[in-house]
Amino acid sequence: MAISQAMVTSFKKALLDGEMDFSSNTSQTFKIALFTSSATLGATTTAYSTTNEVSGTGYTAGGNTLTVVAPTTSSTTALLDFANTTWSTATITARGALIYQSGGTNPAVAALDFGADKTSTAGDFTIQFPTADASNAIIRIA
Repeated sequence: MAISQAMVTSFKKALLDGEMDFSSNTSQTFKIALFTSSATLGATTTAYSTTNEVSGTGYTAGGNTLTVVAPTTSSTTALLDFANTTWSTATITARGALIYQSGGTNPAVAALDFGADKTSTAGDFTIQFPTADASNAIIRIA
């Protein structure tokens, strides 16, 4: 079992098929779920599943709803960002996360590897997304 950071392959195809819409006029909802070190997440992940999802005080299966920051461009790169998200007063340990589109088959967008277990004990567990630029944004198409 391993978590490896990747924009999942099925998401890339869904973009080309016009199945994902991150614009401000969309009714699509995107979420982020947290997973233990026992999870297998990476480029081949196709959908959200509760298998090896974290559990604990302050965490609900399925994770948090993300606020999409409007897609933009920088030079020749298109990029997308999300607002940071927090589980308040949470007691959880997570090794990674999955961003996915909520609804239908819950298709995966990106697998995130934290590099090590991250823990909160009756405190805030925050996902802070990187700077939204051509080199660092969480989703970049160069």
